[in-house]
Amino acid sequence: MAYHKVNADQRAQGHSPYLDNDELQATALELEWDMEKELEEPGFDHFRLDGAVQHHLGNSQSPDLDLEPIQASSSPKGRFQRLQEDPEYISHYTRQAPKSNRCSFSRILKVFCTALILFIFGIVIGYYARKKCPSPPASQEPNNPHIYHEILKEIKAENIQQIYRDLLQFPREDDVDIAMKILVQWHSRGLEDVRLVNYSVLLDLPGSSSNTVTLKSSGECFYPSGQQCSRDPKTLLSQDLLYSYAAYSAKGTLEAELVDVQYGTMQDLIRVQAITNVTKKIALLKLGQSPLLYKLSLLEDAGFGGVLLYADPCDLPKTTDLADKAFMVSLNSGGDPSTPGYASIDGSYRQNRLNLTTLLVQPISAVLARKLVSLPEDSVQKDRCTPLQLPPTGKKIISLNIQSVTTYKTISNVIGYLKGAVFPDRYVIIGSHHSSLNPYGGQGWASSTAVITALIQALALKAKRGWRPDRTVVFCSWGGTAFGNIGSYEWAEDLKRVLQRNVVAYVSLHNPVRGNSTLHPVASPSLQQLAAESQSFSCLEKTRCPGSNVSSVQIQGDSDYFINHLGVPATQFSYEDIKTSENSSFLSEALFPVHATKTEELDPSFSLHETIAKLTGQVTLKIASEPVLPFNALDIALEVQNSLKGDEVGVPQLLAVASRLRDTAELFQSDEMRPANDPKERAPVRVRMLNDVLQSLEKSFLVHRAPPGLYRNILYRLDERTSQFSLLLEALEHCKLHQSNETIQAALSEVLNSINSAQVYFKAGLDVFETTLAGKK
Repeated sequence: MAYHKVNADQRAQGHSPYLDNDELQATALELEWDMEKELEEPGFDHFRLDGAVQHHLGNSQSPDLDLEPIQASSSPKGRFQRLQEDPEYISHYTRQAPKSNRCSFSRILKVFCTALILFIFGIVIGYYARKKCPSPPASQEPNNPHIYHEILKEIKAENIQQIYRDLLQFPREDDVDIAMKILVQWHSRGLEDVRLVNYSVLLDLPGSSSNTVTLKSSGECFYPSGQQCSRDPKTLLSQDLLYSYAAYSAKGTLEAELVDVQYGTMQDLIRVQAITNVTKKIALLKLGQSPLLYKLSLLEDAGFGGVLLYADPCDLPKTTDLADKAFMVSLNSGGDPSTPGYASIDGSYRQNRLNLTTLLVQPISAVLARKLVSLPEDSVQKDRCTPLQLPPTGKKIISLNIQSVTTYKTISNVIGYLKGAVFPDRYVIIGSHHSSLNPYGGQGWASSTAVITALIQALALKAKRGWRPDRTVVFCSWGGTAFGNIGSYEWAEDLKRVLQRNVVAYVSLHNPVRGNSTLHPVASPSLQQLAAESQSFSCLEKTRCPGSNVSSVQIQGDSDYFINHLGVPATQFSYEDIKTSENSSFLSEALFPVHATKTEELDPSFSLHETIAKLTGQVTLKIASEPVLPFNALDIALEVQNSLKGDEVGVPQLLAVASRLRDTAELFQSDEMRPANDPKERAPVRVRMLNDVLQSLEKSFLVHRAPPGLYRNILYRLDERTSQFSLLLEALEHCKLHQSNETIQAALSEVLNSINSAQVYFKAGLDVFETTLAGKK
């Protein structure tokens, strides 16, 4: 659709050689030019067709910069930098002046009289029509920073707080009912196009009573929270106890020896396997350091039969007291388990996948973990925290009983659209999530839904006055997030072909306020500069923001499908607590009860929520409204080179292809941004070509396969502690465990082909632009 429009603009602008022929114009269009000459108003010769009108954002004047040194995020205007003006560059979008011809006085008089009569007649009609008809909406306003400021100033902390409190008043109903209430809220705040999208999916829910852990030596029975088993019906049906489980775990009872594997790293497994036979035993595993699904896959391969999972108190932030709280985790990598890789629509084949692992997995509280390792309650000292560890002497035999139930349920997504005025077929997606069938996950769902609702209200208010973004903004509230991002996966799989072509970026609002210590911005490499710019814009009066650096690390939430299956640039802003230990990464995989983390205690004034909403809005407005997408190709090449620094593999081919990628990205950055830098030279067809290249920058970095829990998009690192490609790091660790280099060779090939594919993609983009220019000259 967009391409047809561009071609129409080209034809209208007179690129045909036949229309450029002076003799043909002089003979065939003589009368038209005569009329035009006499009736022409001042400035008429500068008019442009609609397809060529661009909404300039005020950043066209960018200084020329040297190519070296080049830093990933040091230049806020890096995507428009190094744009040397070429004296030989010729604009092909200037209309020729009409030819001069004599016209008789009588013809001029006739035309003048006709125009005067029509003018008076129009005034009369307009006068009476104005009385009867409402005034039309305001004309399209230009997109610029002033407009952004007007929109964002409508976002206020007290408004977000009121929305948040209204959401918490929702009774714990079915997912469809909560989604319908969110839909009504969005529509009442001015978003006209809002839809409810339902999917029937396979969920793993708690059984009729809580799972239990029994010490065989003493016969003591414990619930996951650490309290002793009770026959009290109220206790048995406690939501906190029922939802302390691992969704999609194997079911049944296992009696075996407990083996402490600490964080379940390769070194931990090598150490444990050298001491004892682990077949069918139960691992005592700490949450953190690496993705849970990855660690469970290693334990399953080693032969374990069960896992007790807990969060060490030394890894938890000091501001939270979660030692006596069990939690929920999901073992689902994403989407409806019964329809892997395709949407759960009517008529789809349902696979029988009741369990996603052979392991019996049970999350337990730190209090129960301390009882199992026989440590006293006061082992945590005020000045120093001692990590939990099973004593080397004596065997612990336990019995683990898990009885969750799989059943089909309906989950709902709320999808709202604010249509774009220039490129309506290009989507910027903002995603949050809502409560899904259980009381766990804290109050993050209400927090994220309140922020996205306040943002909708601000944008809709401006839209009523005639403003529209250039690209369509899609607002999404996902269902089924706690069970493995099911809602977002099913919707994206349902619309996969459309989204592959149309999605420009994904902006995440997954649990935006998890703490109150520091702002933690995450962005894919091509969006890091934009995230840094938006952060500095919003933090002029905030003292906590300047110290935060934008990184590309794995994040939790519904951005997963868009990053790892569609290769879409993504970003997320959130407030977190300062980590007390570097081991505490991936703790967010645990979903604690509602009362464990109260949002209003973390942010009483909701000023942090307001900051997140404005940062998210700033990024969204720039992506949705700048004529040229604000993505940085060179930052991707720099990220690739940084990921190969200090690499133990040190393969020359990797370093060579990474160097070529940087060289090509530098040429692309400096040479092909010139028409975007100057509105006078900005041609619609050229902007469209440039945006198409920018939109697909990161798709080349999707590998075919990745270990469970690791991103398929290799541009994202595991955490801030590591800078290397996670795929290569895992392969190196795998070699240590299995004494084979087959895995590392396969990983090297995947990374090499990804980098080379990106280099070829950039080069093809350069060639297309070069051919286009040559053809026009």
